[in-house]
Amino acid sequence: MAVFSITHHKCGSVVAVWKIEEPEEELRQLCAIPHNELEEMNYISSPQRRIERLAVRALLNNVLGEKIYLGYHDNGRPFLQNNVANISITHTKHFAAIIYNPSLDVGIDMESLARNFTAVEQKALSDKERDYLSDKHRHTQLCLIWSAKEALYKRFSDNGIDFATQMFIEKFTPKKEGKLTATYTDSEGEETELTLHYELIEDHVLVWVVG
Repeated sequence: MAVFSITHHKCGSVVAVWKIEEPEEELRQLCAIPHNELEEMNYISSPQRRIERLAVRALLNNVLGEKIYLGYHDNGRPFLQNNVANISITHTKHFAAIIYNPSLDVGIDMESLARNFTAVEQKALSDKERDYLSDKHRHTQLCLIWSAKEALYKRFSDNGIDFATQMFIEKFTPKKEGKLTATYTDSEGEETELTLHYELIEDHVLVWVVG
């Protein structure tokens, strides 16, 4: 079993990470998956995508200790059908991660630092964000900004969000772990300031937000 970390936070959140090292059949044996969801998973043509979904499932079972019925809202936001808690999930080729909170809204994202973020810089960053990128930390900053905005997108789940104009990440210098300050502006122009937490894990960044 490849639980990488499980961290409990004062706000009641649990952040858990699974390092994907098992073959598909082993992951299937580690999961308790409802029959209808298992049938749906069998239609996923990509073996890697099935493995990532199964790793999320294994992590949910490990953290919550019960058979989980996972559903998705029309906007793609996941929810627990047999539990009132809020969850958010993310997965890459090498990791799966979840955040769980009994009452507060949450969002989580994980990205590989091996990714090329050139397109992200052009489409998802404001001019002000591009201006504060440094030569020394540029790539890591881009990865963290994108991951932070993905986590915010999952937290708010609003349709048609413009990452460049509705989300702003304050200037920061990347560390092994830390906090980011963000402002989210909804479609009515109302602003919400939030604090996101992040950590660097084996050439990946993990970012999450609560509240």
